[in-house]
Parts: sequence; C-alpha cells; structure tokens
Amino acid sequence: MRGKILAGALMALAFFIPATPAAAETPPLGLDESCQMVERKVYKDIREIITIDLDTASHAEIHLLAYRLLEVADDYSFGSTSRSLQEELDGSTDDLRSFLKGHVEDRWWIDLRIKVNQTMASGGANVKETAQEALKTSTMDAYLAYLNDGLYAARELDCAAQATPTPSATTTPAPTPSATTTDAPTPTPSASQGAPGGEGGGLPVTGANTATVAGIGGALLLLGGVGYLIGRRRRTRFAS
Repeated sequence: MRGKILAGALMALAFFIPATPAAAETPPLGLDESCQMVERKVYKDIREIITIDLDTASHAEIHLLAYRLLEVADDYSFGSTSRSLQEELDGSTDDLRSFLKGHVEDRWWIDLRIKVNQTMASGGANVKETAQEALKTSTMDAYLAYLNDGLYAARELDCAAQATPTPSATTTPAPTPSATTTDAPTPTPSASQGAPGGEGGGLPVTGANTATVAGIGGALLLLGGVGYLIGRRRRTRFAS
C-alpha cells in the first residue's frame, strides 16, 4: 500500500516540477506538412533529462526520473520507450536502475528514428533528402538536429517551391482562315450552252451549220421540182 502511495506521489511530483520552466518558454514556430505556420515540436535529448547519478540515486530518485521520462515519451508518442518504462516500473528498483543505465537511451534512439522516417511520408524533395542524410548518420544527435531544425528548414524550401509557379511551355496556335477570305468559286457549265432542246433554249445556230442546213434544203426543193415536172409529163402523155 505504501509503495502505491509513494509511486502516485512521485508521478504527481514529476508532472508538477517541469511545469514552471516550461510555462515561461515560448515554443518556436515552423511550417507543418501543409505549409501552415505552427508551433514546432521540440524533441528533448534524453541525456539532458537524466541529470542524476544512477549508480548512487535513491529509490525515490530512480522512480521520479522514470516517471519524468515516461511523461516526455508519452508527449512525443514514443511507443517503444513508453512501453519499456511502464514494464520496468512494475518491477524492482534494481531492474529499473539497470534499464535506465543501459537501455532507455536505445529505446529513445529507436523512437527518434521512427519519427524521422514518418516525416518523409508527407515531405517534399528537400525534406526527404535531409531526412536521408540524418538516417545515414544514424546518431541521436543527427536525429535531434533534423527533427528540431533541419526538418523545418527543408519544409521552407519545399513550400517556397510550391508557391512559385513554374513557367509552362506555350504553343502558338496555327492561324485560322480569315472570315473575309473566300475561295474563288469553280465555274460550272451553263445550261444554255448544252445541246439543242435543253431547258431555257439555246442560242440561234449560225455560221457553217446554217449553210449546211440551207444547202440540204435547196437540194430537197430541187428534187421536189424535178419530180413534179416528170410526173406532169407522164400525165400529159397518158391523156393524149
């Protein structure tokens, strides 16, 4: 019973102690994934939180530190660190001391690396490139420098690139024919130039065609006159 009361008191004290200096701090501003100005998420270095000598710290000091780390881990959504601390807090003080001395920094490192990878999913070209450099370095210092500063500097470059429109290639449209320009109509044969008997009547036949018709008509008249004379003589002879 006394252990539970002590644990509750230590947890309450862990929540209360950092509240006073934190209230005086003004969080820096930076751009989020949608290029909106927001308060930055400043990740703490776990080595700055562990300020006691873990070898000589008392039972109360060890548990107070563990609850303080758990509070920060939950605030950052550090799943690996938070789960491990909760498991160790249920054990003995010696096991908790051993975990804080040799394993809690490893869990913190893992959670920082996960955060770096998560920023790449919604980041632009500069964010991805800067994150890759931090992952290649693979140290806690590199992860903290990226998450607290490098990420926001890279986002500014990506957001600036989105705000500046790139000139697009323009094509000159082909000239369209003017409404005042018309093609010359193709002449079509007139009906009056057709063969005789067409609709509308043809022009009077003249020239060589007229002479031929007149000659034929004269020959027919001459033949008709000769025939008439021959017929008349035959009737005269027959009558006498």
